[in-house]
Parts: sequence; C-alpha cells; structure tokens
Amino acid sequence: MEGERITPPEELLVSIIIPVYNECDTLGTVLEKVKAVPVPPGVTKEIVIVNDGSNDGSETFLKNLEEPNIRVIHHERNQGKGAAVRTALKHVRGNCVLIQDADLEYDPNDYPKLIAPFLEGSTVAVVFGSRFLGEIEGMKLPHFIANKVLTIFTNVLFNARITDLCTGYKLYRTAVIRDIPLERDGFDLEHELTAKLLHKRFQILEVPIVYKGRDVQSGKKVRWTDFFR
Repeated sequence: MEGERITPPEELLVSIIIPVYNECDTLGTVLEKVKAVPVPPGVTKEIVIVNDGSNDGSETFLKNLEEPNIRVIHHERNQGKGAAVRTALKHVRGNCVLIQDADLEYDPNDYPKLIAPFLEGSTVAVVFGSRFLGEIEGMKLPHFIANKVLTIFTNVLFNARITDLCTGYKLYRTAVIRDIPLERDGFDLEHELTAKLLHKRFQILEVPIVYKGRDVQSGKKVRWTDFFR
C-alpha cells in the first residue's frame, strides 16, 4: 500500500473513535459537536466510544446513550488511551479512522480539512492536524518544549518533516492502521503509530487546525513526565 494512489471512494465512512476516561464534564458537549459538524458530500460518520473504566459518571451517561451510528464499548478497568483505541479498532466499519479526545482541546469543525485529502485520491496514509501550522491557545510551556523535542528527534530518526508529532488529531486510512501491530497502552500510542508509519515510509500530510489547551485542574491527563515514555 506504500506509495499507492488511492481512487476516491464514492462513499467515505469516517469512524470517529472517542476514548473516554472520566470526562463527564465535557463528554456531552464533545458528542454534540462531533454529531453536528458538517462533512463534505459523500461522507458519513460513525462514532465508536470506548469507556475506559470511568468512575465519574461518564459510564452512566454512556450506558443511557442510545443513538444510531454510535456504539459504546466498556472496559471494566482503566487500561489507557492506547488500549481503548485498540479495542475500538476491532469495531470500526469506516474507510478511515479519526481519534477524537473526549475533552474540548480539539475542534471537530476541523474535520473537513482532515478529510479532504482522502476524497482527492492520493498516496497519503494519514493526515495530521498540526497545531503549529494553525492556531494555538493555552499550551503550557513544558508541553510545548516536550512536543518540539520529540518532533525534532522523530524527524532526525526517520528523515521526516513533521511539525506536530504529538497532535491528537490524526486521520488514518483504516487498512493502514489495522495493519500496524500496536503495543502501547498509554498516550505514547500516538508516537508508536507515527514511528511505525514512518519506518514503513507511508506518506503523512499535515493540515492546520485550531487548538485550545486545558490544564490539569480542568482535567488534562497528559503530564510533562510522559515525555520520557
């Protein structure tokens, strides 16, 4: 599949994976935004939610959620974002997969920009939503530095030109992501995926997105110490 030009499908089904761990305050709003965002003609959405052992009321909200095109899978205990994504990948039906965090840092209104390359027929395997090519608000200095260092290190290792390795918005061709053996259980799944894509020399495209960071007090779970993983 490396370097292969893809014929645009007549119908593109985007599977939106939402890993959830104690996101009761924002989950409902995120779901409404994801459902409401307009997508290009010929594109439909499905939502696959994995409740990763939440204990803050998120699990009750999701157990009462009965809507078409939304499926919910429950982990009995918290296993990490990577484990939640691996579970969701077993259930998605779409041509491509997007991972949407259950907070409000990333704006679903950027979906059309991420989807566009998949409608044009190209060699791209994944589209990154780059915060550094778009608009950033509220990113803490330790996270900024960790992202920049990891991005530079990855570019040197794989002779790449990525601007935002740690972005939470990545849209993958489903066939590509399912073909990659994934092992990491935590937030470092994002880096594992990128490293393995670059190692196989798949093409990665970046588009600008909007990012509004939140702090630990607001529920952010990534810590600067995750850099060392």
